[in-house]
Amino acid sequence: MEYSYLKENYDSLINDIRQICVENGRNVDEIKLIAVSKTFPPEQIKAVRDFGQVYFGENKVQELRDKHDALKDEDIRWHLVGHLQTNKVKYIADFVELIHSVDSLKLAGVIDEQALKHGRVIDILVQVNTSGEDQKSGVEPSDAEKLCRDISMLKNIRLRGLMTIGMFTDEEDVIRENFRVLKKLFDMLKPSFEGFDYLSMGMTSDYRIAIEEGANMLRVGSAIFGYRNYL
Repeated sequence: MEYSYLKENYDSLINDIRQICVENGRNVDEIKLIAVSKTFPPEQIKAVRDFGQVYFGENKVQELRDKHDALKDEDIRWHLVGHLQTNKVKYIADFVELIHSVDSLKLAGVIDEQALKHGRVIDILVQVNTSGEDQKSGVEPSDAEKLCRDISMLKNIRLRGLMTIGMFTDEEDVIRENFRVLKKLFDMLKPSFEGFDYLSMGMTSDYRIAIEEGANMLRVGSAIFGYRNYL
């Protein structure tokens, strides 16, 4: 199958990220791109991997597991970027590189237990709900510091930073404020935790704003793979 459009999309995205970094005095090498491949088949993921993309993100545990198994011979670093239920941690604990969506000590504890079973230390991000939307997961900004400190006591997971999802709106100022809340939290907490390096925010619709506001990890899917058909 021909995936030339994926190459065009990918190159365009990389060039755009580079240009945004230049405009904002950012070092593009500081930006880690997570290609969010949910709903797209392994063949397309392999094509994007062949372009040099190493990090891929999935929202659903079963889909992540299936794609990991299908692409086990590829050098791919898998991230779980969607909501994670405690009873599904066991299905990804043996291979997942980074879990972006930890929003409770209970979930962190289960990840810690599963990591121990597999002789691993699993990297995680604390998800913060900076938009105040009830339908979104994430700890309240005012509770983020305590959760981070509690998680840092666990031995088999490593706290690497924070994640948020900006409000789905055309109002740029609202999105920007969501990201600024997380950046302020990140800057406040970073000195307290070793390896606290990742500020994960920004998707296809708002990665420019995220870069401008200090993100160093982007979760971009549609700009690479195209828009999804959920039917």
